[in-house]
Amino acid sequence: MSKVLEEVLAANQQYGSAFDKGDLPMPPGRRFAILTCMDARLDPAKYAGLSEGDAHVIRNAGGRASDDAIRSLVISYKLLGTREWFVIHHTDCGMETFTNEVMSDLLSKSLKTATVDASGWHDCCQGPGCTDGKYINWLTIKSQEESVLEDVCRIRAHSLVPSDIPIYGYIYDVRSGKLIEVPEATAAGRAH
Repeated sequence: MSKVLEEVLAANQQYGSAFDKGDLPMPPGRRFAILTCMDARLDPAKYAGLSEGDAHVIRNAGGRASDDAIRSLVISYKLLGTREWFVIHHTDCGMETFTNEVMSDLLSKSLKTATVDASGWHDCCQGPGCTDGKYINWLTIKSQEESVLEDVCRIRAHSLVPSDIPIYGYIYDVRSGKLIEVPEATAAGRAH
């Protein structure tokens, strides 16, 4: 058994021994959802003041409005009653450090973990690789403000998203822990 697995199971054992939230309802109590990045430095419960049962938190690389993220938001609204959505990207995001071409090139050479230095991303190991990465849009980020605006606009324009749900656009600053509004995104996400 790996050390990480042991630590996770021990933490869960302790958490479960004092667990008293088994009666929380399925719909989020504060009726909102957050789409944010999977980056380990982000703790939406802390930066948004959440407790178990408060809100839906949907996470992926970059916090992007992928088809699957929109699927989750629509379920969050349609079946579980959320009434407001936040799109929250963050500073110093790894999705800013590569392009679709870089990622597909790395994968075509090797499926092992790559390394990065001042000159960019590099494969550390020999193959096998796979060219399937060329057919994926990795939703990389050039500018946080632009990506937040793009994602809010994509969600707002989606045919399954009701116009009366406000969608707010923010950037989490990993250095200060503060949320910084992207006013153009929040304006684009305004409920009608």
